[in-house]
Amino acid sequence: MIDTEALTIKKAGEMLREGKFSSQDLALACLDKIKEKNGELNVFLEVFDDALEQAKKADAMIKEGKGGKLAGIPIAVKDNILIEGRITSSASKMLENYRASYNAFVIKKLKDAGAVLIGRTNMDEFAMGSSTENSAYGPVKNPRDPLRVPGGSSGGSAAAVASGMALGALGSDTGGSIRQPASFVGVVGMKPTYGAVSRSGLTAMSSSLDVIGPFAKNSEDAGIIFDCIRGKDELDGTSIDLPKEASPGKSIGVPRELLKEGVDAEVLANFDESMEKLKKSGYSVKDISLPFSKYALAVYYIIMPAEVSTNLSRLDGARYGLRKEGDTVFEMFSKSRSAGFGPETRRRIMLGTYVLSHGYYDAYYNKAWKVRRAIMKEFSEVFNEIDYVATPTAPAPAFKFGERSDPLQMYLSDIFTVSANLAGLPSISLPSGTSSENLPFGILFTAPALRDHSLFEIEKSLKN
Repeated sequence: MIDTEALTIKKAGEMLREGKFSSQDLALACLDKIKEKNGELNVFLEVFDDALEQAKKADAMIKEGKGGKLAGIPIAVKDNILIEGRITSSASKMLENYRASYNAFVIKKLKDAGAVLIGRTNMDEFAMGSSTENSAYGPVKNPRDPLRVPGGSSGGSAAAVASGMALGALGSDTGGSIRQPASFVGVVGMKPTYGAVSRSGLTAMSSSLDVIGPFAKNSEDAGIIFDCIRGKDELDGTSIDLPKEASPGKSIGVPRELLKEGVDAEVLANFDESMEKLKKSGYSVKDISLPFSKYALAVYYIIMPAEVSTNLSRLDGARYGLRKEGDTVFEMFSKSRSAGFGPETRRRIMLGTYVLSHGYYDAYYNKAWKVRRAIMKEFSEVFNEIDYVATPTAPAPAFKFGERSDPLQMYLSDIFTVSANLAGLPSISLPSGTSSENLPFGILFTAPALRDHSLFEIEKSLKN
């Protein structure tokens, strides 16, 4: 019996190469876990019917000594990443019948490595949300407590790893959509440097912020996935090759002014305990100031909806996507979008269209970009003194369904995560214990641009 809830990617890879079990055995164990739990948790929108065939090919690859560390490993994929011939709906009725005509760059990399793509995971529609309550196909439930949300927008991918339905997963992170759900379900979630992983084949939400990244049970496993999917891609002009990194640093800065209000007392206590643990492991921890970062959430919720409004304008019922007939072209647009987009997606499109409209562009969008550049600059300056910035990943543990129906309350879930996206920096959420109600906590570490690999080293000290 393979315990997929405890098994790591590294250990599974070793056992596959030693012949302790086959990739088909491992895929079957994950499929059994999906049969057992998916009905309740609603993690997968589709389980791929060729998973065992993929596993069979992986077994042959391993036997021949080919493939990388992910050969034969079951990986779940967020439903906004294109897999050729498969539906990629972004959890929206607008794209419920859209089949991808090509593989995303990251999918090609996974397939070349021999990974087994086990299914596509549920998410907030078009990656807009912090709870995975906004899916057109029903919410995902938190494996730690099904009465609570798993975070979002990559809640399905996070829950797949936490529940043992897959050993690793891909998500996308625009303002915290990998790191916040990782914190809520107690796994590792990493947002790479902007451009370190190609966005080719990712359904665009906010093009200057979107990044694809890994979920895993620990940092080492997350690093294995990251090393597989990263790299320069000629189809993505923003993609880069990471240079060789210097050895990881040992100094941490804490922006205390950001922790003064709205942070749960248990979250704060857990954060302080974790900092003390790191001090004992040889890290230096000091208070720093990031004065412009207090505006990060406001800046994010101007720039992101503006880019959403532009990116989703192509989904009008005329070219592709859901189509509802009308007497005029504009009536057809209106009916198609009203039926195809959920309330949160419509809200963000309208917000974005407003801030880009004549008379408001300078007042909102241009001003937001000025503050974004100031946030980039202050991070650059602070990284002359320290190696990492640390905060809690989220201001509170996973909340109950319907508890944050007010959009502004929901948006506050991203308060610590959005800065890294605005500045294009690598950032990771690491599990750091549980609350009095046994809900997971996460700690967020952000590093200078291109220092992605250094983030995978911190967890060893937190576990000591």
